Amino acid sequence: MTRQKTVVAAALGECVHVAGVMKFLRLAEEAGWRTIFLGPAVPLEHVLEAARAEDATLVGVSYRLTPETGERLLGEFAEAADDLHAAGVRFAFGGTPPVAERAAKFGFFERVFDGSQPPEEVAAYLRGASYAATEADFPQRTVDRIAWKTPYPLIRHHFGLPTLEATRAGIEQIAEARVLDVISLGIDQDAQENFFHPERQDPRRTGAGGVPVRSPDDYRSLFAASRRGNYPLLRTYSGTDDFVQLAEMYVDTINIAWAAVPLFWFNAMDGRGPHDLETSIRLHQELLAWYGARGIPVELNEPHHWGMRDAPDVVFVVAAYLSAYNARAFGVHDYIAQFMFNSPPGLSDAMDLAKMQACLDLVEPLADRSTFRVYRQTRVGLLSHPLDPEAARGHLAAATYLQMALKPHIVHVVGHTEADHAATAEDVIAACKVARRAIENALAGAPDMLGDPRVRARAAELVHEARQTLDAIRGLAGPQAPDPLTDPATLTRAVTSGILDAPHLRSNRYGRGAVVTRTDRRGACVAIDASSGKTLAEEDRLAGLSSHP
Repeated sequence: MTRQKTVVAAALGECVHVAGVMKFLRLAEEAGWRTIFLGPAVPLEHVLEAARAEDATLVGVSYRLTPETGERLLGEFAEAADDLHAAGVRFAFGGTPPVAERAAKFGFFERVFDGSQPPEEVAAYLRGASYAATEADFPQRTVDRIAWKTPYPLIRHHFGLPTLEATRAGIEQIAEARVLDVISLGIDQDAQENFFHPERQDPRRTGAGGVPVRSPDDYRSLFAASRRGNYPLLRTYSGTDDFVQLAEMYVDTINIAWAAVPLFWFNAMDGRGPHDLETSIRLHQELLAWYGARGIPVELNEPHHWGMRDAPDVVFVVAAYLSAYNARAFGVHDYIAQFMFNSPPGLSDAMDLAKMQACLDLVEPLADRSTFRVYRQTRVGLLSHPLDPEAARGHLAAATYLQMALKPHIVHVVGHTEADHAATAEDVIAACKVARRAIENALAGAPDMLGDPRVRARAAELVHEARQTLDAIRGLAGPQAPDPLTDPATLTRAVTSGILDAPHLRSNRYGRGAVVTRTDRRGACVAIDASSGKTLAEEDRLAGLSSHP
């Protein structure tokens, strides 16, 4: 049986500051170490005695006072510990930057931490993994990077400026900052619709909504810009036409981290693509199969597209289930379930969490370790940031802390500048730092917010109603549909009949837009009777639907 590694740690000499030591030991415990905390202001002889008595593999010491005094003390410590060092015991130091700079000059300590290193770098060191400066040190596949970074989630942020040159320079700056793991390239609308159709491109739209990529080499140049710092992964939109052709190019040029594939959206229904609803559903399912066959993870961002259009919470939950169900049915093995909070923005935190818990209660039973794995990705609501930048920073921090209740594998940071302007590289770095701090605080010991009785009751209510809605969708299928929940014709009728509906679809040629919603006293988004203003139970809403011409 392999002996558990032991780390002994203390604050040396007269230094009484042990917060950093405790954080180091907590990370060590999570990495499987046996930890011995000796306390503050420990004489160096006591540290070495404990290291010998405990048969320590690693000794961690800290000093956060005067650099000159620290240098003298650490010199004495290194000399006294020479026999342990020669015997293979490892030594690490943590302190303020001025003391750490002097500690590094001794050449005695295996690693020196000055507080600027991200927690995942310390965690990687304790797991025996590298965290240096070459691409080989940073996993370049999403699932591998999730495992490598645990217990910290991957950090993702959207980035794309109106010119290729500015975007390339920004990616270099973001990568060097080492604050995120995934850059989601925001490409302009023409690139999403017409990349392979230059005759359809409109020069007046260049840069509208993101970076104007027009050739595979443009993508290659953006990928090359990311080959520095912590070598972040890249991903981008699936586009609204020529789906497989785009996918092939993404794999070839940016080693796409994962794909985002819609089910009901990015087509003629929302004006973002050329295909009608049923055709786009079929094409998106084919794209799921293409990515699944190549082992590339996929997310479906369906739920929040309904939520941002003020759909009732139950429709959001049903969309989450249909997304995962279709991903599994069409061969996706690593599924990224996205949970956009604050959609619509008026939800209370308790009801927001309840909605997400209901999604998980329906989606996670679909998981199978060998064929269909579910990874949780959370994010701030796209429409929820206030305009004031300081208020937006506060919202980003609070919303990120709330999201951590779901124990996400990926946190999609939506920059605090979103309500005012597209994020610059500086904005991305600042937003990621805000989110990272909230994440660190939560991982240090957040309360069990999912255990709140209000959250549990609402989640159970939503699961019950979602099952009714799914049964109603199944009832639309014709005899030729082997599985109504994957049949494009049935799924299309789920929209045209009003079973899946949102107020923003009013006057839409596919959606009905007949549902009326409001935020109730609990902070939940519910359907109401338009004439009386009373809440409609989902069973009653479904019963009141008439056939759509």
